[in-house]
Amino acid sequence: MEWIKTRSLFMCVAGSRAYGTSTPASDWDYRGVVVAPRVYRDGYLHKFEQLVLKDPDCTIFDIRKFFKLAADSNPNVLELLWLDDTSYVEKGIGFDLLRQNRSLFLSKKALHTFVGYSISQLKRINSHKKWLLEPPTHQPTREEFGLAALPEIPKSQRDAAMAAIRKRIDSWELDLRDMAASDKIDVLTKIRESLAEMQIASSAKFAAAARLIGYSENFLQLLERERRYKDAVKNWQQYNDWKLKRNKKRAKLESNYGYDTKHGMHLVRLMRMCEEILTEGVVLVKRPDAKELLAIRNGAWSYDKLVSWAKDKEVELLELSRVSALPKRPPHKQLDKLCCELTAMVDKANE
Repeated sequence: MEWIKTRSLFMCVAGSRAYGTSTPASDWDYRGVVVAPRVYRDGYLHKFEQLVLKDPDCTIFDIRKFFKLAADSNPNVLELLWLDDTSYVEKGIGFDLLRQNRSLFLSKKALHTFVGYSISQLKRINSHKKWLLEPPTHQPTREEFGLAALPEIPKSQRDAAMAAIRKRIDSWELDLRDMAASDKIDVLTKIRESLAEMQIASSAKFAAAARLIGYSENFLQLLERERRYKDAVKNWQQYNDWKLKRNKKRAKLESNYGYDTKHGMHLVRLMRMCEEILTEGVVLVKRPDAKELLAIRNGAWSYDKLVSWAKDKEVELLELSRVSALPKRPPHKQLDKLCCELTAMVDKANE
């Protein structure tokens, strides 16, 4: 796509090199934003949202997708407007105007997206830690779950029953398809916390749905054993896939410190960035705490300290969000006007 260079708002270095947490072995990650030509916007035969390249890692966003993600406080996108000036390798038409208005993208949505990303880091840490401490030793057998060597219920009947139960469980869920990603994370987090407090496990929901449909207890118990066996097989397959594709550097960190300390470093960085957004109204990408973050990556924090810190910080961030001067949502009409203005500027320069 020859037009990318002339229609670029900016190109930048992102990731660890932008955070100041890179090591000599760190990869180079590049990001950029462009205004696609009118043929990609007016018709239906051509479409451009983003271009992903490898070696080096490079993602180039169309301005409309970039605005949508940044307005929704996507951490990996929002930060591109707040990089250290030396991280921008190219500055095109409209760059200065975009940067002058970067504060318009900030809102309390950051609480849910940054914390949501942090929780995802913790989930990865926990799933890997479980495999490190209690790795599955063999492929599960049907006999271990009280099942006959061959299924007693025909697969078609079993699948139909499972689908009916899944449909009943889904009917209890909220339809979040049209909700912004940050709002969705907020709602799902609250649901997760409520279910945890009520100690409602997925197996309990499964049993409740099956009983409501009218399945007998014997049939239900058989289905439940089949479900647990299937989950165990899935876990075995995921474990082996993880071992096969396991990053050697990450494996060394997990072996040395008992958990993936790189995930831990990113968890701390994201939560601290969220705090800075809510209190100071800025996104500090070039980390003032880079040395401490690198120390965390190198095992300075134990797993227990990380989990305890994250739990306390999540509560603290929730309170900070309540008193933050940031708006609940960004001014979408103003941002839409800015997007149109920048698009017109690039179009005119390329006439």
